[in-house]
Amino acid sequence: MFITVSGQKGGVAKTCTSIHLASVWAGKGLSVCVVDADRNRSALAYAIRGELPFSVVPVEAAAKATRSADVVITDGQASSDEEELRHLAVGSDLVLLPTSPKARAVELTVELARLLQIVKVPHAVLLVKVDTRQQRAADEARAALQTFGLSVMTSEIPLLSAFDKAESLGVAVFDAVDDRGRSDPRRMAGWSAYLSVAQEIECLISKRLSVVSRSINPLPMSA
Repeated sequence: MFITVSGQKGGVAKTCTSIHLASVWAGKGLSVCVVDADRNRSALAYAIRGELPFSVVPVEAAAKATRSADVVITDGQASSDEEELRHLAVGSDLVLLPTSPKARAVELTVELARLLQIVKVPHAVLLVKVDTRQQRAADEARAALQTFGLSVMTSEIPLLSAFDKAESLGVAVFDAVDDRGRSDPRRMAGWSAYLSVAQEIECLISKRLSVVSRSINPLPMSA
């Protein structure tokens, strides 16, 4: 699978999503490589703080590093440049667009999705940083996105301090601990959410490939 995680602005959990999806698939025994295509090198910075069960490489080293990978996840640059997006997204099985429920974030995601429609790349929106105490905001954001014809993942990523703790340690949220070394009580909520997202992505890609294969007419056999 080739997944690109993208967005028009920073702070939308692109790197968090890339790292956690990679952690899920690595945990299933797959060979996973995360390609850091962000100028801020956020994924590389995340990885260097701890020991992740997969490789994280700069985009310049991607060609060699991804040769034997079962899953390649590109942590994309936050940008609205059509040409740059084309280079990152073309060849991806899916472009994932993490989006917070805030109005401006939704607007930017709609703009980015329009660019992806132009380059004809499959894409889906993932609602992140969802405050369960304000579920209505997430529901309204989902409805707004769907109004513009966007595919929105059923799973949502909750707003949890456990993700910040995990990032500071360079680990997945499953291993998040507090200052006293105790496991964060909410860590499993975050981990379960990304397990569900990974499963949805697998289903989306399998379904799309099945549709594509059925739409290809077999070549006539020669006598």
